[in-house]
Amino acid sequence: TSSCGKGFSCDRHFGLCVPLRQEGKYCRRDAQCVRGLSCMFGKCIRSIPEGQEGARCKVDKDCGSSMCCARHHGEMVCKRRLALGESCFVPDGGLAFSINQICPCDEGLLCRGNGRPQKRETEFVYQSDSSSWTCQVPKL
Repeated sequence: TSSCGKGFSCDRHFGLCVPLRQEGKYCRRDAQCVRGLSCMFGKCIRSIPEGQEGARCKVDKDCGSSMCCARHHGEMVCKRRLALGESCFVPDGGLAFSINQICPCDEGLLCRGNGRPQKRETEFVYQSDSSSWTCQVPKL
């Protein structure tokens, strides 16, 4: 395939040269967006500087302090680590887990349910109240 020229990108699926897309327009990859925009969550959006919240990442160290690299709508981005009292419930798996992930609790905090770790014997009981899992200061 030859280059499409200035202001156009090649739509590999259809084998056509298409105009570059402006902010807010649908896209499948960065090359389809005008300069300064990235294709995130299927739309052309302003590129977020590396290491900042919402920026693309591969591993935690790509992100600034108190952040981790986690999936958001299926895209790996820098997210804040959870603060004291924030909900930290993580689903066992499934669609919700694979599309959106949360960071662990901030340094020095642990994820606890109802102020105490759950007993192993009651693990099979379905915990419908996921909001009871929060980041807490570990009790000594």
